Amino acid sequence: MKYSNLRALLVRRFNIPKEYLVKNALRSFTIAEKAVFYFFVIVFLLSGLSLIYKVNKSYLVEVPLQGGSLTEGIVGNPRFINPVLALSDADKILSALIYSGLLEITPEGKTENDLAERVEISDNSLVYTVYLKDEIYFHDGEPITTEDIEFTIQKTQNILLKSPFYPDWAGIKMEKLDEKTIVFTLSKPYSPFLENLTMGILPKHIWKNVSDDEFSFSQYNSLPIGSGLYRINQVERNSGGIPDYYDLVPSSLLSKKEPYIEHLIFKFYPSQSELLEAYRNGDVESISSFSPDDAASLETQKTTILSSPLPRVFGVFFNQSQSKVLLDKNVREALELTAPKEAIAKDVFHDYAQVIDGPLPPGIFEWSGKRNSSLNPEERFLSAEKKLSENGWKKNEETGILEKKSKSGTLILSFSISTGDTPELRAVAERLRASWEKLGAKVEVLVFESGDLNQNVIRPRRFDALLFGEVVGRNVLIYPFWHSSERNDPGLNIALYANNRVDKLLENAQSAKTQKEREEYYKNFDQEIRKDTPAVFLYTPNFLYLVPKKVKGVNLEKISSSEDRFLGIKDWYIETHKVWKIFVK
Repeated sequence: MKYSNLRALLVRRFNIPKEYLVKNALRSFTIAEKAVFYFFVIVFLLSGLSLIYKVNKSYLVEVPLQGGSLTEGIVGNPRFINPVLALSDADKILSALIYSGLLEITPEGKTENDLAERVEISDNSLVYTVYLKDEIYFHDGEPITTEDIEFTIQKTQNILLKSPFYPDWAGIKMEKLDEKTIVFTLSKPYSPFLENLTMGILPKHIWKNVSDDEFSFSQYNSLPIGSGLYRINQVERNSGGIPDYYDLVPSSLLSKKEPYIEHLIFKFYPSQSELLEAYRNGDVESISSFSPDDAASLETQKTTILSSPLPRVFGVFFNQSQSKVLLDKNVREALELTAPKEAIAKDVFHDYAQVIDGPLPPGIFEWSGKRNSSLNPEERFLSAEKKLSENGWKKNEETGILEKKSKSGTLILSFSISTGDTPELRAVAERLRASWEKLGAKVEVLVFESGDLNQNVIRPRRFDALLFGEVVGRNVLIYPFWHSSERNDPGLNIALYANNRVDKLLENAQSAKTQKEREEYYKNFDQEIRKDTPAVFLYTPNFLYLVPKKVKGVNLEKISSSEDRFLGIKDWYIETHKVWKIFVK
């Protein structure tokens, strides 16, 4: 359009039909009538604009955008950012973000395909055939093949490398059919094997020239190249050359959706106290693994504390082979009834713990971790007193301690509780002692340093009762804790429990072909353990994670360890914009 034409259009006078009628009407209005007229015109215009705004708003939804950064603080420096060697929380967190496996675990605790296109399981549950996706790459652009899968598992199975995951892969055979197909063969059915396939895959082209002796010292343990959601963008080291800062950014070579958060920054601190100080100083935005006592002072208007039950069981495990008094089932049941579980959860853990009555934590199954009865603490205490009284236990008038006459002499209700030297365990032990002494028992609390507890108390089974925790995990790995073959060191059956029916149920659960069958075996196991009372099950602790409110989409629905908080990282977001619903995919 020419300038002259444009100018003519701009200065042109536009006429409104019947405009003169409106003007004449307005001229005839009195001042009061004009005021009323213009008032209603303004009201009409404002109402119309408000209606348009509300209609528009009702059709708008907030959708995530890529961008933003999150700075997280972790205790301990990473040493092995390597899925074969990862030991510490820092190792495992960075390995999980930088590497990817054949399968991945969702925030809901399920396994889904990652590098694998599909996994076929034979009818006898012994053979797992894995087919890789097309166009999957490491961060350096090299394609991923079954050569890399085979290489990673062989390194894990190499006993000289001392991989913490060696037991998961010991005895499993591999056969590489072609570049896209690999077969794993088990010696016996093992239903949790699918989780083995979530292990991160090493790039063979980088690691193949690293000898076994050099494997744990390679620079690629601190400058890893994987195929995960994030890759390393920047590393800073301290004066000793140890990495104390990692900046991760999304990989551009993913076969799936890129994560939204543009920069994940990790800073490392030598102790929990220094981490808390860094948070309070604003050096980091998110932290985890702090105590319930610290929780109240950490949360601010800009942050929130997320919590989720960990698949761990804490309880008092009875050694009936050392303490004669604990051989009496009535005593064990009375101690179970009078354990102040609700008070422990509230006062020691500030409600960041779940009260339990069985060997399985809540959340594993719909029924697991449920209470045995609905009695309140006072009713439970009276029931315990009655149970002991009816079975011959009477208080010594001088000592106030319960005694029971038998053919071999007088039994005194006296025993010790051994536990670890942590503030929470000390506090729980004292709560138990006070409650059980009120019942009429004489209880001594013995506190040991962690290494001493393991070497000189647990391994030789030198205790009356042990206040301790068992890590069950999302796959319900309880066989080592309750099968009779695990009663002696290095087994983990710290209650020295033996029950042929329980042994069979645990064996069947491990080889069950379907989840429904497996759950039924565990349900019967749970009932059998509760009936025998080989331990007083107390609580399941919550995992605590403090995160800024600017971060949305965080899901801690099912978490079994610290690094699991990042299972849903691809759905976390900070930046957003609003669009109409019809444009949202």
